Amino acid sequence: MMGRTHALTGWCAGLALAPAAGAGAVHQAVVFAATTAGFALLPDLDHPGASASRLLGRVTGALSWLLRRLSAAVYALTKGPRDEKVTGTHRHLSHTVLFAAVLGAATSAGCSAGGPWAVLAVLLLGLLLAVAALGDWLLLIYGGAVVWWYFTAPDDRVAQLADISGWLGVAVAAGCFVHCLGDSLTESGCPFLFPLPIAGETWYEIRPPKPLRLRTGKKVETRLVFPLFVVLGVLLAPGVWDWLLDTAGHLFAPSPAQTATQ
Repeated sequence: MMGRTHALTGWCAGLALAPAAGAGAVHQAVVFAATTAGFALLPDLDHPGASASRLLGRVTGALSWLLRRLSAAVYALTKGPRDEKVTGTHRHLSHTVLFAAVLGAATSAGCSAGGPWAVLAVLLLGLLLAVAALGDWLLLIYGGAVVWWYFTAPDDRVAQLADISGWLGVAVAAGCFVHCLGDSLTESGCPFLFPLPIAGETWYEIRPPKPLRLRTGKKVETRLVFPLFVVLGVLLAPGVWDWLLDTAGHLFAPSPAQTATQ
């Protein structure tokens, strides 16, 4: 999938998961969804040309190099008898549920230990990744959420940031997992169930039957999948669905004259 599709599916997943994760307020849901959208791009850090690898220049470039080396080493040590003879860099270690879970847990632990500055660093990284894929419009929504939080939160805003660490790891893990699900719909598939052995492969690529597989960047993704998730992203925004139902109820409710004649 293209980066913007990954980010948009992460945005939708974030809005859907936010209430269950404890980010029920509107401003919290926006921050949660933006974080999920951003980290839905992070698994592609294992590719040098990905937006995540180029985001912060040499810093993310070096992280990309390290991740590729680690992924290749893990692949070499764990590949099954029927796994492909590949380097094991792109779409391997970082494209697994295990990676998503470990990164989410590490994020929660790091934010708890590092305090507000660690929380802000994760939030900023997620926002930068999301904006790079979805555009500057997200800055306006995110900025509005921050202003809302600033004027409505209790006086101890540092404590409020500490509370965010409770669900920030969930947002990070969810973003990485959504990326895996998206790639599993493509022609190449995604070995996101590693290290569970399937059909003699430790890195078995999960994907749908051939006629249903997406071709990255082609018409089905750009003209059908992406627009559908744009609509879904709007409908999942806090309050939008309730407003639509309320509006529909007013539009289609019988008028007083009709009620009187019945």
